[in-house]
Amino acid sequence: MFSRWLPAIEQTSLVRKGVLGVAGLAFVGGAVAGPAVAAQAAPEHVASPVAAAVQADKPDHGKKDDSRKHDDRKDNDRKGDKGRDADHGKDRKDAKPGRDRLVPRGVQGEQQSIPVAGERAENVKAIVKATKKAGLDERAAVIAVGTSLQESKLENLGHLGDANDHDSLGLFQQRPSSGWGSPEQITDPEYSTIAFLKGLKQVDGWHDLPLTVAAQKVQVSAYPDAYAKWENQAADLVADHWNNS
Repeated sequence: MFSRWLPAIEQTSLVRKGVLGVAGLAFVGGAVAGPAVAAQAAPEHVASPVAAAVQADKPDHGKKDDSRKHDDRKDNDRKGDKGRDADHGKDRKDAKPGRDRLVPRGVQGEQQSIPVAGERAENVKAIVKATKKAGLDERAAVIAVGTSLQESKLENLGHLGDANDHDSLGLFQQRPSSGWGSPEQITDPEYSTIAFLKGLKQVDGWHDLPLTVAAQKVQVSAYPDAYAKWENQAADLVADHWNNS
């Protein structure tokens, strides 16, 4: 009886082994294939966790490059603005004062000029610098330089002995005996210029007066019209040195 059922049992056993073998193969295949098989089997609209993690770890080079380019453009724009501002500032600094500020009434009479270099040029710079220190503008410097051109030809004169006009000294031929200061002070270009400008500021409307009129009111010269002939050169000299002194 038992032997009659043996083939059937063996057949059933073989069937079970076959099923288990297939199942075991599927399991082993799944273990070997791992995430790749899972990813292939996943529906298209569901992202694989591993794929998502890999994608998340990838640097977003494109966006960072665009950001850097944008920042670079900003930096270049700022540099360009600074460069343009610097150029405009340089233009303003190098620009000479206009004739409307130097000689607002124009010049009067025949004009003269002398060579100005070396000590004379240095004295022009000293007059311009002292004028700025006194808080006055280009017109005041023109009047001061024109006055010095007439009085001393822009030379810081000491006592000339018999040729001296009393005790007159310095760029403006100021006299210690008239209260302008000591000989040492009067022969200092900065001191003598500021002393002259203090006298000029006491003249009503000096800024709008012809140079020769304004100068004469300070100097009280025996030749009141003599200053007029230097106004054009004085204006040119101040224009050349105003922004460099």
